[in-house]
Amino acid sequence: MLRQFVPEDAEAAYNNWCSDSTVTKYLTWPTHAGPDVTKSLLERWIADYEKPDWYQWAIVPKELGQPIGSISVVRMDEKTDQVEVGYCIGSKWWHRGIVSEAFAAVIRFLFEEVGVNRIQARHDPNNPNSGAVMKKCGLTYEGTLRQADRNNTGLVDLSIYSILRSEYGAQNE
Repeated sequence: MLRQFVPEDAEAAYNNWCSDSTVTKYLTWPTHAGPDVTKSLLERWIADYEKPDWYQWAIVPKELGQPIGSISVVRMDEKTDQVEVGYCIGSKWWHRGIVSEAFAAVIRFLFEEVGVNRIQARHDPNNPNSGAVMKKCGLTYEGTLRQADRNNTGLVDLSIYSILRSEYGAQNE
């Protein structure tokens, strides 16, 4: 299930993924040093739900009832009707298809409800599982930019994937 974050999610977010250095290894934000960091972040996200173009969801397995990750639009370009989606999930839930299911739902929402033309995602090539999610969701590998990003491992290459609305429509006819 995808839903908006609520203040009561802070403890689960901290425990399930924000404090896990395995999760944040290839991300551009640091492992949270304490629950207060997570609480402050969620407070900002929740306040931003007032904006009509703020897309940030908690990934919540129905059987668990608490968030185990997040998925969001991390960049938006209105001139070209394109967005970039980012996601992360607690390591206990890796390799279960949860992120692929969440990303597929977000892709559907962004094309069918928001009306974007292009959705892209990116990952550090040293984290191939993230790229596998992108491929599984129908995104096309466009290339790798050399030393084009910095994450928690340092200066890194950046692999880019995308899907266009016309491609999405063709897949779902």
